[in-house]
Formats: sequence, C-alpha cells, structure tokens
Amino acid sequence: MTEQLPLQRFQHWLEVAPERVWLRQPVDGVWHDVTWRQVDDQARRLASALQALGCQPGDRVALLAKNCAEWFVSDLAIMFAGLVSVPLYPLQSAESVAYVLEHAGCKAIILGKLDEPEKLETGIGPQVVRIAMPYPTLRADYQWHALLAAHEPLQQAHEQQGDELLSILYTSGTTGQPKGAMLSARAMAFAATNSVLEMKIGQHDRFFSYLPLSHAAERFLVQMNSLYSGASVAFVESLETFASDLRQVRPTVFFSVPRLWTRFQQGVLERLPAQRLDRLLRLPFIGTLVARKIRQGLGLGKARILVSGAASISPALLDWYRRLGMTLCEGYGMTENFAYGCFNRPGQVRLGSVGRPMPFLEMRLAENGEVQFRSPTLMQGYYREPALSAEALAGGWLHTGDKGEVDADGYLRITGRVKDIFKTSKGKYVAPAPIEGQIARNTWVEQVCLMGSNRDQPLALIELSPAARAEPRERIAADLQATLHGLNAELQPHERLSHLLLVRDSWTVDNGCMTPTMKIRRNVLETRYADLVAELPAEPSLHWEN
Repeated sequence: MTEQLPLQRFQHWLEVAPERVWLRQPVDGVWHDVTWRQVDDQARRLASALQALGCQPGDRVALLAKNCAEWFVSDLAIMFAGLVSVPLYPLQSAESVAYVLEHAGCKAIILGKLDEPEKLETGIGPQVVRIAMPYPTLRADYQWHALLAAHEPLQQAHEQQGDELLSILYTSGTTGQPKGAMLSARAMAFAATNSVLEMKIGQHDRFFSYLPLSHAAERFLVQMNSLYSGASVAFVESLETFASDLRQVRPTVFFSVPRLWTRFQQGVLERLPAQRLDRLLRLPFIGTLVARKIRQGLGLGKARILVSGAASISPALLDWYRRLGMTLCEGYGMTENFAYGCFNRPGQVRLGSVGRPMPFLEMRLAENGEVQFRSPTLMQGYYREPALSAEALAGGWLHTGDKGEVDADGYLRITGRVKDIFKTSKGKYVAPAPIEGQIARNTWVEQVCLMGSNRDQPLALIELSPAARAEPRERIAADLQATLHGLNAELQPHERLSHLLLVRDSWTVDNGCMTPTMKIRRNVLETRYADLVAELPAEPSLHWEN
C-alpha cells in the first residue's frame, strides 16, 4: 500500500467500494448502516455548511461528543473544508472545555451525545458557533439534518498536504493545564498505513468504537485503522446497551483499557466464582467449552486482536484472560506520537512488556532510563507552547517522561514515570509502578496509588472493586493482609509498605482523581488524602477510611 493521506485514502474506498458499509450506528435499538458514498455526501454537505458559516482554511473546529457515526462524518467534513479538528473529551469539566476552546481559538463546535450536557453549558462562549448532531445534546445554533439539507455537497474539496496541521489533540494532563499536540496529515497517515500492514487488518475486519475518539489511541487504532483497512466500525448506543451491542457486533479487533478489562473480569466472576472457574478450566474438554462460552458471552468470540493500552495492566489480569483463550496485546504510545509506539503483536506477546517498536520507529533509552522515540508520527509541537515543545522534542526525539527497560529481543517494559519516583525520609528512592502492579494482582483491588514522599516508608491507597465492596470486611481485610505480607517479604527494606489505606470514594474523572483517559492523578490523590495519611497510627496496619 503506498502511503496515502487521509482524504486520498477515503477517496480510494469511494472509488472501489462506494456501496460497502463503513459505519454502523444503533439508534433506539435499530442498527443503521452507512456506506462510504453516504459518508461522502454528508461530510461534503457539512463542509459546505462550515464554509458558509465563515470558517476559513486553517480555522479550528471543536468536536464534543461521545462516539458515533456523525463523529467520523464531522472529522472528514473538517478535512474537506481545510480546517483543523480539536476533539474534546466528553467527560471533561466546563472549565477545561472553556480553556481548550479559548486556547485553540475555535470558531465552531460540533456537539453530540453527552451524558450530562447541562454541566458543560458554561464552557462554551457566545463567540463559538454551535452545531448539534441528531442526538439529545446542548443548545445549538444549527441542527444536523436541517443544516445538511440546506447545503449542497462541497464540489472542490481541500487538497491535503502531508505537513499540514490536521488536528490538535489536547492531552488530558495528569498535572496542570492540557497541552495541545499538533498532528499532521502525514503523521496520521504513516501510523495507520504501517499499523494496518503490521497487524494484517483488512476489509473483512470489524471494529467496535466506544472509548473516547478525543484520545489518540482510539483515533489511531479504530478511526484511522478502519479508514486505511476498509474495515467496518460499529458504535455503542449507550452504557446500558453496551454488552448487547458488543455481542451483536462481535468485533474481530477490540481495544480496551485496563480498568475496563478488570470490569469485564469482575462481571464474569460475579456469575462464576473464581475457585469454581479455576476448577472448570483445569478439566480437559470442559475447560475449553467454558472458556469459549465466556468469550462468546462477552461478545469477543470472534476477536483475533485484543488490545490493552492507555495505562499499565497487571500481569495477573493478562494471565487470567490468557487462560480463557484471550491473549491481550499490550501496547504503549503517546498523544505526542499519535499512539504509534511499541506493541505486542498477536502470536509474539511477551507478558509484562508493552512489546517491540512498530515499523520505522526508532527507540532509545536515555541515561536516566527515559524512553525516547523518533518517527514520522511525532507531533509538530504543542500549540502555542514553543518552550514546552522544544523540551518535549529536544534533539528531534520525543521525550516520553516514562522510564523503561529493553530486553535482548527488543521488548520494552515500562518501569514508571521519571518524575513519579519519590524519596522517602530515609533518603531512598522508590519507583511506585512495579509495586502498584504487584498489589493490583489482588482481584479485590480496582485501583492503587503508592505514596511516600518524605515518609519513613511508602503506603498504598486502594480503591476496592465493586465486588469487594459487597463482601464482608473481614474477608477483604484477610486477603489484603496476605497480599501485603507476601509483597513486603519480596521488597527491599526501604520499599516495604507501612499501611494499606482503603478509601471510601471511587476515583473518577468527575471528582478530578482521574484523567479522561483513565490515568490516576497522583498529585490530586496525595493532596486529597494528606490529612488522613497524617492521622494513621504509627504501627503498620490495614486501615479503612470511615
């Protein structure tokens, strides 16, 4: 496949398979199939409308919506009109929306499905033109069907250039304000072209899109990989229909994040307790049937590529899925390189690693262990942030901020963040990520955060899983004490945990404890629980937040 820019690739499918279905959208339980030709007609009409509303080439247009067919249509329309897309996370706060719209200077915003739209109303200033997709959403100046009907399809589409700015992807920011990574048409084209070839994704594959398209991973793995392979994409209608939609679609390529892989596991264990499942899986023939039934029940019976990314996943969880005949391929990338980093290819998975570099991607480790990348998928820089851009791309390499180790076969293992490592009061350094991974092997643990800067010993904050919250405290306490005892026996003296603090509230995007991409905000958690930690008894213990 010669490398084509996104609009050229779209034109390819329009010429070779105009009536084939690309997008599948459920509305009120009914599936609506949209062909390449229909996408073209809608996108060109919306492009005409955007131009008529005063958008000039290079102007920024924001997208604030949960995943749906119209999201893909809108993104193409923005390209057709020579504009720059600025995707927003559907779960972010009104303040964050306001910051991005102002920082990027967005002329218009296309609004779609949102869980609590009223919370975001104050984030959109009067100067931004509002267009509403055909779903319940925020107040808008223009409605989708009427706007498209009022404009003829754009005849002369913008001629895309490789180095032109295609999209500004704002990082969710575990600290400070989001930064806008500027990605070119060539960066996206290069990532998708090589990914489709490497993973052997073709026209007969099926994607299922539900993780935010504002995140580089979903945009790359699902939107761009489907555009470059010709595979179809089905969307989820709502949280309530998620399980049935997934079973209906039976995707062949499926991407999720560790927190959701944990949730799927918990759903299985609620119906089939762990000890009974273990017994059944050990039985010849019956174990195979049970595993197949679970895969089919999840809707993943046909999935040949199962991907986990966006955060680290525990080896115990990977092993649990492997026993069900589901090998999760862990990968690692960043917004700043359009998620085109390392990947465990199917059939070449090394558990505990994030795989080997993708084709034509150079990787090196700095003296302090920082992982650095160089490839044509690197961002052009952070929008309106020259100093931060120069720091992140010093020497032409992307400085990831993550520490790693590479084995003899080129597999990368992430060992933590360069800046997450903290020093105890004894002057010893502790890397939290490996220890957190060990604690997360306990299936009662939903999320964990190690803290201990300037303390004698580190301690772990633990959010329990929904299943654990329904169990007697004595049982949970005994299991976690056993985990703590076993872990401390393996750790260096300065790493041993003094306390496990079981927190009361869930860590969510809404309460600011997590980023929209499901990473914990360590600094927020340290501040939030500082008083509670200060009151802990001196002797080592397991402690419940009342």
